[in-house]
Amino acid sequence: MEPEKILEKALLEGRKNLTEHESKQLLAAYGLPVAREVLTQSLEQALSAAALLGYPLAAKACGSKIAHKSEKSLVRLHLQDDAALEKAFQELANSPDAEGVLISPMIAGNRELVLGLVRDSQFGPCVMAGLGGVLTEVINDTAFRMAPVNEGEALDMLDELNGKAILGPFRGQAGADKSALAACLVALGRIGMEQEAVKEIDVNPVILGPEGSITAVDALVVLQARKVKP
Repeated sequence: MEPEKILEKALLEGRKNLTEHESKQLLAAYGLPVAREVLTQSLEQALSAAALLGYPLAAKACGSKIAHKSEKSLVRLHLQDDAALEKAFQELANSPDAEGVLISPMIAGNRELVLGLVRDSQFGPCVMAGLGGVLTEVINDTAFRMAPVNEGEALDMLDELNGKAILGPFRGQAGADKSALAACLVALGRIGMEQEAVKEIDVNPVILGPEGSITAVDALVVLQARKVKP
């Protein structure tokens, strides 16, 4: 789906953010590598998704009013078979504000980054990169640049991180594809410049695979009303 249509639908509904699924659709439209996933509304659809994607799987409640899933126990990981998926689906589908259940493959990798965009009142859209995962706010290891950013500026951001060593070869794992990460930051800057309705983007975590691949497994796009031009 085109980015403008995704955003327009949410704005017309008076929403303050996109769902996780919509957020990833927006990111994918700009070339970010997001995890494969299927939004399901029934157990039958979830089981069909499992047959398509293969175990092990992750399942998450998805809805326009759901922003922080882990804190509300709305995520189930390492599902190994149909029985585990059925139990997880029933729990998540019946949770408050759930409008569906996202089914996706488990992504290999234990290194996590956070990428994002913030629209500052003084500087405008700014791109962010940092160490990610559930400890992002505690670690607070981030770098920022005003959008738009080019590849060189994006690579400089990665080099500024105190924990940049995890981007290199790490405990038998290949170094991260820095060019791909830089391309993600460039794309986030483009979103900030092109889509005025986007106030913030939080892509966390971005998992670095053992072979250096990168995959965005969760995302949240926060919205703001477009300014009316005089």
